[in-house]
Amino acid sequence: MQEIWNNLMFILERFTWSSVLDILLVTIFFSLLLYLLRDTDAQTLLRGIFLIVILVFLLTSLVNLPAFSWLVQTVSPALIIAVPVIFAPEIRRGLERMGSMGKLRFWRSPRGSRASLELEETLNSVTKAVVQLAERRHGALIVLTRREMLDRFYKNGVMLNSDVSPQVLLQIFYPNTPLHDGAVIIFENRIKAAACVMPLSSSGVLNSTADRSLGLRHRAAMGISEVSDALAVVVSEETGTISIAHRGRLIRRLDGERLLNSMRAIMATDQPVNTNRLKRLFKKDQVEESLEETE
Repeated sequence: MQEIWNNLMFILERFTWSSVLDILLVTIFFSLLLYLLRDTDAQTLLRGIFLIVILVFLLTSLVNLPAFSWLVQTVSPALIIAVPVIFAPEIRRGLERMGSMGKLRFWRSPRGSRASLELEETLNSVTKAVVQLAERRHGALIVLTRREMLDRFYKNGVMLNSDVSPQVLLQIFYPNTPLHDGAVIIFENRIKAAACVMPLSSSGVLNSTADRSLGLRHRAAMGISEVSDALAVVVSEETGTISIAHRGRLIRRLDGERLLNSMRAIMATDQPVNTNRLKRLFKKDQVEESLEETE
């Protein structure tokens, strides 16, 4: 015990302002890393790894354990190689999110009555169109932009810059029309582009479900929600099921009312929305059933 106390005092005596700056920079680095990996399955695992590393460092620094120290030194190089391999999909998504930070809309849309009315009209139009598409079993994928710009995605589609209306959306996603096979991107309450190609999900979440109705549109909805903060609304062509994807989570079997409420909850704020917040909008059993199939 005395040896541990002496080692601790030895460290504190050499604690300077440069040490404080050093610790602060390391803290900022890991905070940014956790921020980039937020709302992903890797976040919890990464926290556990950080805790183990800190405990091992303190243990080897304060207590003289030659064998354990040798083991840690031997295994550390392997961990440096293993961690990027384990977290490859999350690292890729984090780098994509970091690269898009330069295109964030740091200005906020005005929160006045006019802006609120325009957003409400857009959400109502999307809801009406999606409900009719679901009744007709016409597949659709609608992406609503939030803070992060999606210019690299709508540039590969057909630029429209039209008003958001149920009639336009129904016509776009009518089977065998030139624009139906792809996603519609809505930006600032206008249809920016159609027939856009979205990135497919790399998380493997949809591979764990036996539901064959989760096809390419659902994977594309999950994909765009994993690499951006956008909200994706998808209609299954096989079953007519309405789903939303946000931050890598998929909530299924929504009707018109619950779809509108969820879009309001997500689009009304510039901050990330936790899935638990959406649970409070719906009946507990309905949402938990949807989440269990995608987690």
